[in-house]
Amino acid sequence: MLSIHALTKSYAGPRPRTVFSDVSLELATGDYVAVMGESGIGKSTLLNLVAGLDRADSGSIQLDGTELGTLDDDALTVLRRSRMGFVFQAFHILPYLTVAQNIALPLSLLGVGGDAAETRVAAMLADVGLADRGAGMPRELSGGELQRVAIARALVHRPRLVLVDEPTGNLDPESAQQVLRLLRERIKGSETAGILVTHSRVAAGTTDRILVLTRDGLRDA
Repeated sequence: MLSIHALTKSYAGPRPRTVFSDVSLELATGDYVAVMGESGIGKSTLLNLVAGLDRADSGSIQLDGTELGTLDDDALTVLRRSRMGFVFQAFHILPYLTVAQNIALPLSLLGVGGDAAETRVAAMLADVGLADRGAGMPRELSGGELQRVAIARALVHRPRLVLVDEPTGNLDPESAQQVLRLLRERIKGSETAGILVTHSRVAAGTTDRILVLTRDGLRDA
């Protein structure tokens, strides 16, 4: 489903540096992996490359057979909207929209509205334990609840790949455990795969496989 082969990324400038080289990874539907590594090693850069937000120097990234390197910016935007979901440390919930409207945003971008959108949003609200909060505003929710809204938004359009970057960094331990459990349940229970970038061994332990990113590629922890 996701195939990353011999990926290399470097930055030019007065002090050019290679971020990493020879990064390869194969994910099938249902796979959920964690990527760990030293601070500054390029974990978020790797996610940006997989998302098509940045370009590699060499190597290839294929999602369901589509080579990202062959797509222009407009085509990459369409691919992200339709096939990817994102969960970040910062919730990025729009404060002037209701909870349900925030979750519905990916559907709106794909032209899905009306009863179809309402049905999907209601189902996701129930899945993340917020069935009675759809009409509420984000300011009425706790940090853990906001992250659950972010997970619902990331999954409502049924993406093929979910990219997760430090999702528990702003949460207390109890909320973090709830969010990590929910992420795993939702990813494993749908036709998708997930990559979790984290510094936390506890968070990484909720995935199927832990990988460590180094300058020379990915290796099993």
